[in-house]
Amino acid sequence: MTEHFGNRFPQFYITAPQPCPYLPGRFEKKVFTHLLSENAVSLNDTLSQAGFRRSQNIAYRPACDGCSACVSVRILVSTFEPNRSFRRILARNTDLTGTVTDARATQEQFSLLRTYLDCRHPEGGMADMTALDYVSMIEDTTVRSSLVEYRQGGELGAPLIAAALTDQLQDGLSMVYSFYNPDDVSRSLGSYMVLDHVERARALGLPYVYLGYWVADCRKMAYKMRFRPLEALGLDGWHAVTD
Repeated sequence: MTEHFGNRFPQFYITAPQPCPYLPGRFEKKVFTHLLSENAVSLNDTLSQAGFRRSQNIAYRPACDGCSACVSVRILVSTFEPNRSFRRILARNTDLTGTVTDARATQEQFSLLRTYLDCRHPEGGMADMTALDYVSMIEDTTVRSSLVEYRQGGELGAPLIAAALTDQLQDGLSMVYSFYNPDDVSRSLGSYMVLDHVERARALGLPYVYLGYWVADCRKMAYKMRFRPLEALGLDGWHAVTD
């Protein structure tokens, strides 16, 4: 059941309360709209700057009663320099090649995703994702979406080690969802893909990499605070994270 408001395009809706995936004992609501018009690209650009995220052909953001824990964050590309820890991660992954492909789902990607979910998020909201669900997640897009596949050496037939579904916005790259081989712990593949996207944005002349939401009391989101300089979206707009 959703609550509808507004009678001009785009139309926005509010979901019914659902258990919060980040904070135990809390409930979440989302405001969302469909990205289905001929203006989907520009609408997604505008809404991303306002803290929305994309899932398939829907743009959404939290609209929870009495809670503002979800904070949109983005990396400032022009002044980002990897620290010693990040340089080590980059050095450990010099044998990887990232190839940008069209947003098309493959069985190899889905197999890697299932391995990742079963290991890292066995009770998460995507735990029961099927192959058809995965096809929809990757291919149901009306914006500038692509998939970056990471393979060792980039050789033909080399196994897929990690992948990132990415949207190109007017002012940056938005990392929609990423997953990787959880057995390659020493590579820190999650952080490596963020670092790689910073360099991809820099090469494209784009000022930001959008990382989605950060929640202070959610341990699995703590890594996002390591990518400084970082900007967060507040009531008065985007501002530098200083603490």
